[in-house]
Amino acid sequence: MDAPAASVTVYTDGACRGNPGAGGWAWAVPDGPYASGADPATTNQRMEITAALEALRYLTTQPVSEIEVVSDSTYVVNCFKDRWWQGWQRRNWMNSQKKPVANRDLWEPLIELAVASEARVTWRWVKGHSGDRWNDRVDELATAAADRGRGERRPET
Repeated sequence: MDAPAASVTVYTDGACRGNPGAGGWAWAVPDGPYASGADPATTNQRMEITAALEALRYLTTQPVSEIEVVSDSTYVVNCFKDRWWQGWQRRNWMNSQKKPVANRDLWEPLIELAVASEARVTWRWVKGHSGDRWNDRVDELATAAADRGRGERRPET
């Protein structure tokens, strides 16, 4: 990203070959930087959360005032839109069924970044595999990372 942007949209996705199995995650700013990564033994939900976490880890270091995260994961989007995370914290990281919240090790840093960021972070759901160009792109990147066992990165453009 050459010049400071007032707002940026980032697409995120996770993929898994088997569940659990080899997984990949990816994020991409349209016509801008992107990154992907892999995990040899994971779940799809972990990869979806990781994609959002890695996107915010990068974007919260950039000069932006608003970050819109677009994901095809209702799990990730609804955590923020419906503020599930507040209930988890109130219940000492127990879900509404009084069981430990899955993937807490990823949720905690993601929630911290999303809530404490100087940039306003918003969340939008997009239907997966529906022809959305950038959702399809991050799906390709995440799937390729899962298949290869490694990710890739394109720095700022």
